[in-house]
Formats: sequence, structure tokens, C-alpha cells
Amino acid sequence: MIQRINLSPKKIWPLIFFIVVTFILWNTYILFQTIKNEERKKIKLWAMAQKELIESNNPTNITFEVLQQVAINPIIQVDNNDNIIGYKNIDWNLNVKDSLELYNELKKIKKENEPILIKYKDTVAKSISINQKVYYGDSLMLKKLQYYPLALLLIILLFAIVIYFIFWTAKISEQNRLWAAMAKETAHQIGTPLTSLFGWITLFKEKKNNSNFLLPEIEKDLERLKIITNRFSKIGSSPKLNPTDIISATNKTLSYLFKRLSKLIVFNVLIPKKKIMIPLDQELYSWTLENIINNGIDSMKGKGNIEFLLKEEEKTVNIEITDSGSGIEKKLYDKIFLPGYTSKKTGWGLGLSLAKRIIVDYHKGLIEVKKSHPRKGTTIKIVLRKN
Repeated sequence: MIQRINLSPKKIWPLIFFIVVTFILWNTYILFQTIKNEERKKIKLWAMAQKELIESNNPTNITFEVLQQVAINPIIQVDNNDNIIGYKNIDWNLNVKDSLELYNELKKIKKENEPILIKYKDTVAKSISINQKVYYGDSLMLKKLQYYPLALLLIILLFAIVIYFIFWTAKISEQNRLWAAMAKETAHQIGTPLTSLFGWITLFKEKKNNSNFLLPEIEKDLERLKIITNRFSKIGSSPKLNPTDIISATNKTLSYLFKRLSKLIVFNVLIPKKKIMIPLDQELYSWTLENIINNGIDSMKGKGNIEFLLKEEEKTVNIEITDSGSGIEKKLYDKIFLPGYTSKKTGWGLGLSLAKRIIVDYHKGLIEVKKSHPRKGTTIKIVLRKN
């Protein structure tokens, strides 16, 4: 399942673009060669009619019809010594057969196609063989077709630029929502221990002679502020993953949550008792679990069951967190991880977005909605690599 993460749009779109461009160029080449072959057949037919006109004392009407209508390509006919003896479909009228312009045109046409030979015997001296060559250029339609791939590629490129601009605009908008939500979440996270600290200070003033019991509580809140600061500082950089016992890290996080949860929340935890070492940032991992569990508690409106399952696989550690809340519609499975999306009236849509960033971007793992049923609950699955 983790391999699926590598199939990101950033990697798929260039491949699709390359396949489309290759398909267009290949089909254009096939079409170009087909038309070119058809034109050569017509020039051969014109050359055969030319030969019949010379050899036959009584040419048929078909011969004249072929000579007049079959070939639309520019044609120049030469003798054995490359002297021009006739031409057809040239853009201008030339009265002088050895005109310099006509011979220049012959040089251009020679580069476009191989000549077609016309062999026949002199009608007067039948023993003398006469050879002529028919040089022909590409038709106007074929020349225009050469620019077709370029025009099509320009259209595709323009379309790609528009698509990129749309994605870029959406990304900027997403980042703006993320920063706005980040600011609100920072204020929310810091607000709780700060409020507590102000309360301890008030008590400290009131109990001047008996205030030693307040110091441990103040230290706890200061430690909490330090953790919050570290979490947000790591979001803007690439945190270092250290070999960590995920069992110990998980138990520590769950223990912190248990002390602060309502008694109306029933926890069912199934975790192995042995050590499982994986590359992990403990603070960000703890933050992820807090966000997911708090989302589940919100969906249950503060009352219900939460099941926590941690299972070791051969190459991964799989975690499933199931709540008994309101559930999620299937069409929203991916949307709930977008920054700014929330179904709560007072929510900021940052918790699950941060969870995805931590698990997918930092730990190269996977987070997804495994299953969800309306009014029955949701299961969020996390997959982390063991190495």
C-alpha cells in the first residue's frame, strides 16, 4: 500500500504528457508518409501517361485526362543531360525553358523526392533508347501538414500552461489557508498553558508562604509550551527521524490524553508489549495521534468509544484509530485531509492536514480513511515504515 504514495500527480502528469506527444507525433508521421506514398503513385501514373503519349500514335482520352488532372505536385521533366524539357504546376509562368529561376526551382525539388524514370525508344530510330527523369516536389497540402505537429504541440503546451497555472493558483490558495489555520492553531495551542500559567501566578501571589506545590504544575505548563514550540518549528523544516521505540512513544501520548479526557470517553487500546524501533520524530508523531483522537472525540460530541490498535507487520507498523462518531461520507475521504476543510462550526481544518503532512511528507508513510459509516464511526489508518 505504501508504494501507492509514489504515484503523485507531479510524476504522473509528465508521463501522460510524454505519451500524448509521442502518440501525436507518431500518428502525424504515419499520415505524412501515407500521403507522400499516395502522391508518388500519382506521379508514377502521370509518368506512365507521359510515356504512352510519346510512344502511342493514338493515345486514349484517359491518357490526356491523367496528364491534366492527376498530378497536383510541382513537376519538372528533364532529359539525360538534366536539361529541362517540361514542367507543370510551377507557381509562375516561364517563357524561357532554361530560365535561371526554373533551374533553381529544380534544385529545390531534387531535395524533396527521388525522381521517377521514363524509358522509351525513339519512334524514328527504334534502336535508340531515351531516358527521362521526372522530378516532383511535395504538394501544398503535404507542406502544410509538416507544421501540423508543431501547431498541435503549441496548443498542448498552452493547455499545459493553463493547467499548471490553475494548480499553482490552487496551491497558493491552499498555502494561504494553511498559514491562516496555522496561526489560529498556534494561538489555540499556546492559549491553554498560558491561561493555566496566569492562574498559577494568581495562586502564587495569594499563597506567599505556601507555594512550593505550585512549582511542579508551572513546570508542566512550561514544558507543554516548549513542546508546542518545537512542534510548530519542525513543521516549517525537514525534521530528523531517529530510531525510536514507537510503543513507548505511543503509550506516553495516550497516557497524556487519558488524564485530560472526560470519563464519558471509553478507550480500548491494543498495543504489543515488546519494543518496536522505527525511524520517528516522537513529538510530531505524538501530535498526529492527538489530532486524530481529538477529531474522533469531537465527532462523538464528547461521549463514545475509541479503539486504538497498533499492529506490527514485516516492513511496516500499522495503526488504526476508530471512533463511534457521526462518520464521514465516502466522497469526503480525501477532502478531510485538505488544509482549511472542516465540518465543525468552530474548526479551522488544520489537524488532519498536519497529520497527513507529518505522516506522508516527513515519515514517507500513509494515512487514510480505512472505513466509515454514518452514525457508526470512522477508522483512520496510519502506516509507518520500519526502516
